[in-house]
Amino acid sequence: MSEKVPGNGGSKHLFYGVLNPVDRSNEVLFGLIMVMTFTNSLSTTDAGRADVRSMLVGAVGCNLAWGIIDAVMYFMSSMAERKLSERTVHRVRTADDVKAARGIVAEALPGIILPALSSEDLERIRRHLASLPDDEVRARPTTRDVISALGVFLLVFFCTFPVVFPFIVMTNALAAVKVSNAIATALLFLAGYTLGRHSGNPVGLALAMVAIGLILVALASALGG
Repeated sequence: MSEKVPGNGGSKHLFYGVLNPVDRSNEVLFGLIMVMTFTNSLSTTDAGRADVRSMLVGAVGCNLAWGIIDAVMYFMSSMAERKLSERTVHRVRTADDVKAARGIVAEALPGIILPALSSEDLERIRRHLASLPDDEVRARPTTRDVISALGVFLLVFFCTFPVVFPFIVMTNALAAVKVSNAIATALLFLAGYTLGRHSGNPVGLALAMVAIGLILVALASALGG
């Protein structure tokens, strides 16, 4: 299944680019932190199979719940951005004069981009917004919004399984904690490395992701998370 992705010049697979690299890395980090707060709770010598089973149920249930919550929040945020865009277009169209409309366009643009634009550029954007069909302006859910929210859920939820897998196949809880932490660390490194490929410093960002992730896990565990 495919759909047209604006700006890409053609048809792309529906799952292509539904989340940007920062979103993907953030969701992986969030999911790993959540599950590691559960797995590291077994760092005791007397943890038995009943404790492991309780941890597994808690970890899977927690990441399932937070995956759903995070997906809903992502969807609501996406709709809020669309509503803000719709309001901006409405303000441009109903401005008192052309100069005021250009000012509204300028307000909506990122500050780092605005200095590079001339009044002619702002006018071209104003005319473009004024000419858009109402159907394109109206804020409403799209297939991309739904797929992106689903992607958020899957990233948070499925981060659980590689980390808890050692507890399923190993009988020694302490050894399983060590293997689980190694897997989680590797996933943090991979997420950071993938994100870093877009910034030109993959190894540095990967190490930073590992450090941040482990610090946040320790903080969450210390606070009873």
